[in-house]
Amino acid sequence: MRTSTRGSRLAAFTVVAALTTGLLAGCADDSKDGSSNASDGGGNAKGKITLTVGTFGVFGYKQAGLYDEYTKLHPDITIKENVTERNDVYYPKLLTRLQAGSGTDDIQAIEVANITEVVQTQGAKFEDLGKADGVDKSKYLPWKWDQATTADGKTIGLGTDIGPMALCYRKDLFEKAGLPTDREELAKAWSGDWNKYVALGEQYMKKAPSGTKFVDSASSVYNAVFAGATERYYDKSGEPSYEQSAGRKLAWDTAMKVATSDMSAKLKQFEKPWDQGYANGKFATVSCPAWMLGYIQEKSGDSGKGKWDVAAPPTAGNWGGAFIGVPSAGKNKAEAIKLAAWLTAPEQQAKVFAKQASFPSTPAAYANLKVAPATDEYFDKAPIASIFGDAAKNIPSAVYGLKDQQIGTAIADIGILQVEQQGKTPAQGWDAAVKEIKDVLGQ
Repeated sequence: MRTSTRGSRLAAFTVVAALTTGLLAGCADDSKDGSSNASDGGGNAKGKITLTVGTFGVFGYKQAGLYDEYTKLHPDITIKENVTERNDVYYPKLLTRLQAGSGTDDIQAIEVANITEVVQTQGAKFEDLGKADGVDKSKYLPWKWDQATTADGKTIGLGTDIGPMALCYRKDLFEKAGLPTDREELAKAWSGDWNKYVALGEQYMKKAPSGTKFVDSASSVYNAVFAGATERYYDKSGEPSYEQSAGRKLAWDTAMKVATSDMSAKLKQFEKPWDQGYANGKFATVSCPAWMLGYIQEKSGDSGKGKWDVAAPPTAGNWGGAFIGVPSAGKNKAEAIKLAAWLTAPEQQAKVFAKQASFPSTPAAYANLKVAPATDEYFDKAPIASIFGDAAKNIPSAVYGLKDQQIGTAIADIGILQVEQQGKTPAQGWDAAVKEIKDVLGQ
């Protein structure tokens, strides 16, 4: 949903929400700190070429068996997935390696909030995937293709998914708290206003099951509200506007209502205590873009099966979405390009959706999207495709800028956390976030 600009203008990419085709996608977003080398089942030990795929969080390629499938088709290839679970850890490392011209994986994932900066400042360090065999521009959402395309027409990444929003909730905890559990009734109750969702949280806390909270974190609420913002951190000319942004203000104010209440579990997202909160049933709701469903299944495990459900959110929005690109410094560029094209083809995107509900960026996959029986059962047979598809149709236009991800991290991990975990006032939390943002922007 962005269109690159030319010359000296910053590319403030516009998220185009004229989605006439229905189902759109969600992304594996950041997760825990640190990284792991998750050598997957693609492992033909005698393979002549080992391709490395660097990602942040759960992209679903391994989980959906795509690496296994590819290496069976190409016996001379072995695939190794290197996972750094938090994007704010992953991305600086990627920039350092790109600038050094060494140390990159053969394929590197790029989060949507970083794609503007990568296109403008690192585009020359990636291969042009728009010219690759097997890549058909017409199969991708036009706005998604444009997001990763430089002013001179070089496409440095292929879209994996996008992140239309929903709300995931624990039916068993709602029932114990005396709240409705029907997904349509809940969607109607909070329709159009996130404050109605917060009000439901106040009701939940009056009869909350012992040891539980209504929501995982205030940052979760911030991200969900902000996902529907038309005004983000930059204006249309590419200048930072985070202090004046109406979308940012609404998201901050809503998050502060949660942070200063007793309804939050106060867990920093994508860190180990948050994962344990899923496993131990410590919170009743989480704002969930489509890609989050795979994460919930993985972290909640068997104990959450059939207890989680999915409902339409108060307002539509898009949180997340990613690309994969091939660094020019890679050792196996030709083979990496083939793998990147194959992983993002409509057929493979549909397989990832079936496994963990990450919505494709390729409309050709939409007609026959189905979740796997295990996923369907896990979320109590929620109509996942229609919930996220309806949300995707209504995603508003928005502008992204060079440091979108870093600004968002400062707000969530410094500003909101200081209020939520350290007892600072909202004004103090915002001042701390602004100080960090100014440092990031060199102001």
